[in-house]
Amino acid sequence: MSLLVMLQEVARAATDLAPLAKLGAALAASIAVIGAAMGISKIGASALESMARQPEAAGNIQTSMILAAAFVEGVSLFAVVVCLLVAVG
Repeated sequence: MSLLVMLQEVARAATDLAPLAKLGAALAASIAVIGAAMGISKIGASALESMARQPEAAGNIQTSMILAAAFVEGVSLFAVVVCLLVAVG
C-alpha cells in the first residue's frame, strides 16, 4: 500500500468526523459563554460589595469593574469566534 493511498484513506476517515467536530465546537462555545457569564457576575458582585464597604472609592471600583468585565467579554468573544471557525472550516 502506497503512502498516497494511506493518506487518501485518512482523509476520507477525517471527513466522517466533521459532525463531531461541529458538536465539539458548539460545546466549547457554550462553555466559553457560561464561563464569561460566571466571571462577569463575580466581578459585579465583588464590585458592589466593595462599593458598599467604601462608598468614597465607588468611582475607582466602578472603572476597574468595567475594564475587567470588558476583558472577560473580549476573551469569551475570541473563544466563540475560534469555535465558529472550527465548526465552519
